[in-house]
Amino acid sequence: MTLLITGLYASLTALLVIALAYRVVKFRRSNAVGIGNGDNKELALAVRVHGNLVENAPIVLILLAVAESHQMPDYLLHCFGSIWVFARLIHAIGLTQGKGGYHWGRFWGVLLTWIILLSLAVSNIGFFLGF
Repeated sequence: MTLLITGLYASLTALLVIALAYRVVKFRRSNAVGIGNGDNKELALAVRVHGNLVENAPIVLILLAVAESHQMPDYLLHCFGSIWVFARLIHAIGLTQGKGGYHWGRFWGVLLTWIILLSLAVSNIGFFLGF
């Protein structure tokens, strides 16, 4: 078992994690803030955008890997993986542009993330039950 498909989406997720972490570092350096957010709203928002991805990524990628190990069809794995990456990208954009308030990207990013999370969880339970 090689988990090639999960490896692809884990790698794309890692690139997004690095990009969002870079934004945090950039804000920290420009505002001379080593720890915390220094009461800087832009920095606090960048930290949350990065943190939200890091909080959600492990469980989704674990569920994707388990589904792949149970030989879920490749097209479904790619559907889940591509929607996952798209959802996290539009969530990051929406949370940033909406400055923490409502933005369509934030709304749809969260909704699609939850749908992927729920779908993978139900699929893996189905594999366990023999469906």
